[in-house]
Amino acid sequence: MSLNSRISVVGAGLAGSECAYQLAEKGYEVDLFEMRPENMTPAHKTSQFGELVCSNSFGSLSDESAPGQLKWEAEQMGSLILKAAKEAHVPAGQALGVDRELFAKIITQMIQQHPRIKIHSRRIESLEQVPRPAVIATGPLTDLNLAESMQKHFGDEFLYFFDAIAPIIDADSINDQIAWKADRYDKGTPDYWNCPMNKEQYLHFIDEINKAQKVTPKHFETTDYFEGCMPIEEMAERGIDTPRFGPMKPVGLINPKTGQEEYAIVQLRQDNKEGTAYNIVGFQTRMTYGEQVRVFRMIPGLENAEFLKLGSIHRNLYINSPKRLNKDLSSQNDPWLFFAGQITGVEGYFESTCVGLLVAHFLDQKIKQNSSNELAPPRATAMGSLLEAITDPERAENFQPTNINFGLFPMISKLEIRDKKKKKLAQLQRAREAHQEWLSKRA
Repeated sequence: MSLNSRISVVGAGLAGSECAYQLAEKGYEVDLFEMRPENMTPAHKTSQFGELVCSNSFGSLSDESAPGQLKWEAEQMGSLILKAAKEAHVPAGQALGVDRELFAKIITQMIQQHPRIKIHSRRIESLEQVPRPAVIATGPLTDLNLAESMQKHFGDEFLYFFDAIAPIIDADSINDQIAWKADRYDKGTPDYWNCPMNKEQYLHFIDEINKAQKVTPKHFETTDYFEGCMPIEEMAERGIDTPRFGPMKPVGLINPKTGQEEYAIVQLRQDNKEGTAYNIVGFQTRMTYGEQVRVFRMIPGLENAEFLKLGSIHRNLYINSPKRLNKDLSSQNDPWLFFAGQITGVEGYFESTCVGLLVAHFLDQKIKQNSSNELAPPRATAMGSLLEAITDPERAENFQPTNINFGLFPMISKLEIRDKKKKKLAQLQRAREAHQEWLSKRA
């Protein structure tokens, strides 16, 4: 297939918007295809670019965390999504929480106003419809026809898991006579509402979750949940104390009304700029709407909760990237067909964003015919570690979606550093130095 003078990007989510913007900033003419609003997905509600459909958090901003390092590297590369997230930020302790509507509005305006990006509001149903070079960033909710075209292209089945969305509550309906605002261990600012439970309340609550009516999966669906976004009822089924050691852990939270640590805590995180909406942290769910209202109003402090949005569940799709993609995230069957975002097997808003950022870099370097060994970020960096996690052939047999975490970074020998905290700091320092050196070579 002959190459076009323009670059096609399919999908205007986080990865697609980031990729299109970066390519346009590098001087390329970009055709951006987005099927919404004419064709909506089961999870999206608007036609805005970069709409967030699950959490409103981009994860930790801490300089001593793996997600914080990923953000630092993306900031050095001029990430559009990170810039928009910081403009739309809401209080969320050490995490980067955003006002969903404002965030999507900023992204949409930046893309629509860019002189080198042409937007096409139509559905792409086949890979053959897209001129090369092309980037497919359609995410885990890829149109069925396009997914079938991709399956034919790769010659095997896709992998998939389920992603569940947590309910959002009107802030005015939170009972501040029971709930209180604090951050764990009193670090940072008191941004989270905390709803306490004693042992009796907790056990009754878990029992009601187990009894609640659930949405029945379709005949083609299984229950392969991603560990980082598991429904609360799935956790409850794993064991009576599983939620209490997960999203309901009380550690580091002292109830100012009693001076004691509670048996369990339900946390609420601010969901918009105005602070009028809060989501129930870690309470993704597949319960029916009526049951969600009934069960979640059993939470002390939420007995009169008004739900702005109830939880839901949808099927997510991703490629076995270690088996089907090259190191630059192009198809092994077509070197000018690239894939970006969650569909490559990363999990998390900002991880998806960074894959879009990387693909823009890869495409630019490939068009300029630069040496392949200069394309990828160093293995020591957060981006290099994330890229390795989704392209290492040894992971192909049991490939699972992954967030950025210290387990992906190259190891530091125990003989060098024994202290765990110092070891992590050394990994981060090495990552920053490697990333800066890589960027200086590209300048």
